[in-house]
Amino acid sequence: MIRFNLKCDQDHAFESWFQSGDAFDKLSKAGMINCETCGSSVVTKSIMAPSVSTSNRIAAPKSEANPIEELRKKVESTSDYVGSDFAKEARDMHDGVKPERPIYGEAKMEEAKKLVDDGIPVLPLPFIPKKKTN
Repeated sequence: MIRFNLKCDQDHAFESWFQSGDAFDKLSKAGMINCETCGSSVVTKSIMAPSVSTSNRIAAPKSEANPIEELRKKVESTSDYVGSDFAKEARDMHDGVKPERPIYGEAKMEEAKKLVDDGIPVLPLPFIPKKKTN
């Protein structure tokens, strides 16, 4: 993809992206590029400076929120931590012994498989729960 600074015959300046320089030429000849201000199809590329890096250093990526950490915060702030009692708590809620509420904790693989086999909806978390102390 390449970005061109463009100018119409009415002297309006704008920019647009194209697959290549040849793609711009083909679209321009077909009259398919129009000024976004006046609609003129007489559009040419204007003089533009190339985008050149002046340093050998690679820019550090912009800081973005870590989605797994965001999920951890959401789970921990809206659910009860039940620790190693997770399988028992999930089963008790499913069977109506305890009221339903959002929970998280730990379960052995066999316990989690048994819950799923019994139709009890559970999901593995993509993080290890932080143990809460009261």
